[in-house]
Amino acid sequence: MTDLSHDPDFFALLTGSYARRLGESLVPAGADAAWLYAAAPFAVLAHDGGADPRFVYGNRAAQACFGYAWDELIGLPSRLSAEAPERAARQSLLDAVTRDGFSRGYRGLRIAKDGRRFWIDQAVVWQLDRDGTNVGQAATFSSWRDA
Repeated sequence: MTDLSHDPDFFALLTGSYARRLGESLVPAGADAAWLYAAAPFAVLAHDGGADPRFVYGNRAAQACFGYAWDELIGLPSRLSAEAPERAARQSLLDAVTRDGFSRGYRGLRIAKDGRRFWIDQAVVWQLDRDGTNVGQAATFSSWRDA
């Protein structure tokens, strides 16, 4: 799988889709792919548009939150970020994002690699699109706490 951690085209996809959907910038002026990956004070995750979506991106904040290294996170089915009882609510969110283009204010229970459960709060989830074609979804959140 291609390493998108510092890819300027993927950065443009993430930030461009966010700006089109939400009408605001995901990152501060002058930020680039390296900043978003290594220095952003908020988590960003993205998965592809497959039938069983797999993570294609997770910045360092997201990796720390979920307890996965890049090589462990990339390719992991994104459904595994939530426990089985929480997956229906997660799927409802993803379906709403597919329908509406984005969702703000999401709160959900997630599970880290080591089994630790945590809440994400005030998450924004948005549709990733390239030339009008859906290529996946992404999420960002800056607030999380152990459950």
